[in-house]
Amino acid sequence: MMKNLIFLVFTLVLVLLPGTSLSQLSPSENRILHQIQKVLEYPPSLDTFTNWTDFCTLPSTDTLTITCSGNHVTQLSIVGNRTRTSSSESSSSLSTGFSIDSFFTVLTKLSSLKVLSLVSVGLWGPLPPKISRFKSLEVLNLSSNYITGDIPGSVSRLQNLKSLVLADNLFNGSVPDLKPLRVLEELDLSRNDLGFQFPSVSNKVVSISLRNNSFRSLIPAELKGFDQLKKFDVSFNHFIGRIPPYLVSLQSIEYFNVAGNQLTGTFPADVSCGGKLEFVDLSHNLLSGKLPLCIESNSTSRVVLYSWNCLSDGNLKFQNPNSFCHEEALAVKPPLRVQEKASGKIGLVLGIIGGAIGAMAILGMLVFIIIRRKGREATEHNIYEKADVRKDSSLRLSPQLLTDARHVSPAMRVGALGLPEYHVFDFDEVEEATNNFDPANLMGEGSQGQLYKGRLREGSVVVVRCLRLMQGHSSQSLLRHMEVISKLRYPHLVSLLGHCVINHQEYSNGATTIFLIFEFVSNGTLRSHLTDWRKKEAMKWSQRVAVTVGVARGIQFLHTGVTPGIFGNNLKIENILLDENLTAKISTYFLPIPFVVGSESPFKGLESSERLDGAVDGEKDDVYRLGVILMEVITGKSSTSQDEVEAQRLQLEDALTTASSQLLLREVADPSLRGTYSFGSLKTTVEITVKCLSKDPSQRPSIEDVLWHLQYSVQVQEGWMTSGDLSMSQSHGLS
Repeated sequence: MMKNLIFLVFTLVLVLLPGTSLSQLSPSENRILHQIQKVLEYPPSLDTFTNWTDFCTLPSTDTLTITCSGNHVTQLSIVGNRTRTSSSESSSSLSTGFSIDSFFTVLTKLSSLKVLSLVSVGLWGPLPPKISRFKSLEVLNLSSNYITGDIPGSVSRLQNLKSLVLADNLFNGSVPDLKPLRVLEELDLSRNDLGFQFPSVSNKVVSISLRNNSFRSLIPAELKGFDQLKKFDVSFNHFIGRIPPYLVSLQSIEYFNVAGNQLTGTFPADVSCGGKLEFVDLSHNLLSGKLPLCIESNSTSRVVLYSWNCLSDGNLKFQNPNSFCHEEALAVKPPLRVQEKASGKIGLVLGIIGGAIGAMAILGMLVFIIIRRKGREATEHNIYEKADVRKDSSLRLSPQLLTDARHVSPAMRVGALGLPEYHVFDFDEVEEATNNFDPANLMGEGSQGQLYKGRLREGSVVVVRCLRLMQGHSSQSLLRHMEVISKLRYPHLVSLLGHCVINHQEYSNGATTIFLIFEFVSNGTLRSHLTDWRKKEAMKWSQRVAVTVGVARGIQFLHTGVTPGIFGNNLKIENILLDENLTAKISTYFLPIPFVVGSESPFKGLESSERLDGAVDGEKDDVYRLGVILMEVITGKSSTSQDEVEAQRLQLEDALTTASSQLLLREVADPSLRGTYSFGSLKTTVEITVKCLSKDPSQRPSIEDVLWHLQYSVQVQEGWMTSGDLSMSQSHGLS
């Protein structure tokens, strides 16, 4: 019996030994992994790599997963710490010695890779076409890096690819044809600068996310056959035309988000919704008419957001007038389409005629430009002589972005913001607007410069912020930062109207000054509306929660509406301004100009509870500060210290968790709100506020999550106000 047992054990050892040897990584791939560690500049997630590391037996962590099959690596997933929480492209990217082309030359030698995920590792530069060498690749995730340029067309040769995630990069240009990717299920290109046409993909795709890009086309009709599509998110682009009604009827659709576009028209009344549809966001478009019955209202199984259109459903207070959508729709021109089957002869004749006319036009234009340039040089010479400014000091943005105009006229006001187009101002215009920087117009002064009130030639009141730059910046670097700043125009920001850059001759070091011209918001701060008894009467619960939605949208735009995102903003309730319509506008967000005299990191001076392992996550810090604002909106009480914030947070948390939460929430809410709020709306807002104020930044919600809860709170409040429950809630003491 004993002999048989020994023989069995010996046999098992012989059987297992070959398997063990087969799991050993080949020496060449072992060297490649060490080389990757070096090229990525030794990220913390690869600290376990040593000369004796058995990569195939490394336990998986949140930041590193290596899987082997035989003696080859089949999965490499790395999450770095180079998160894009700064507006500066170089702040978290790999050093200037890094070459993305050389890196992928090394990486493609892992020829058996099926999963490649390199998140927040600091990659920069254009993605090389050699990416197509990964013949077995099924998952490619390069999100949260600094990759620029076009997505290479060679990506479409990855025949086995099921998931393509390139979110949070600096990609631009058009998306290549992805239809050859027959098994592609997930496409996430969100938060880049891609456009123009909607990407061409296979009808097998399950999830499409294109949010926060620059797509400007119609939503294509071919999506009608996408029966497996579950998630469709094209929010915050420039899509035009009608929403294809069949999209909400797809049999698998669960999440549908087209918010923040320029979509027009009405929904057919007989549209039916897919049985799995859970979330619909149509807000901030140009839609009119009535919603279909299946998405007309929220239910326990479906959330629908549709504010700021021109719809005739729901509370009209959160809709634009019909004239607004009509005028904006006329201003939106569909993309020109080239006729593929034009007549050859007619085309030739028209081409000859057009060429002749074009040549004459160009000749005339050249003569006009030469004459005008001569006149302008003489004029500018006098202007700069008066201002004591160097003749070559003016810095202008790229021609396609800006209009070189001398002043802003009322006729030039365009877009939903009612703002003039962005302009580069001349120094004499800035002097004229501020009455030669009259001390009477000085609104404030700090370490970075002065703030003046001014008036443009056409009558608009503005705020002029003066910033002096340190030495050492290049014109190209300043130009890049000014192009980012020029995009800071949004309904819930105090928007930038333009700028002026000059070099003063009186400074021996050639110091540069930037004048930033902002819109003027005259109706006071959110805090004044919560404390001044005359203004407080207009700030009942419906108005307050609507204001918080505006603040959250402003933060979301700063994070995702510009590339790179702007984080670590100085969010305080006294820095939230309200216009005449009680629209919230964030006034002191972080400006991405790193070389301003007196400027500091936007994260300096935060309390310890807002730090994570000695470093600040800018996004979570903004969410925390929003939580402080929400708390004051709810309670009507200001907090002057971290201890007061924590004490009020605990009070709100206790009110949510006790059996008598209705009574306790009524006690913590601002007494002036009684009788004006739905308990469900108040509770939803308190719940998300407590989460925002979490001591652990990793436990704080994303800004999208905060915005969703606040919008839901608005709609619960709307339903309560229109249902006739107001008197009932008052009589039962619920609010």
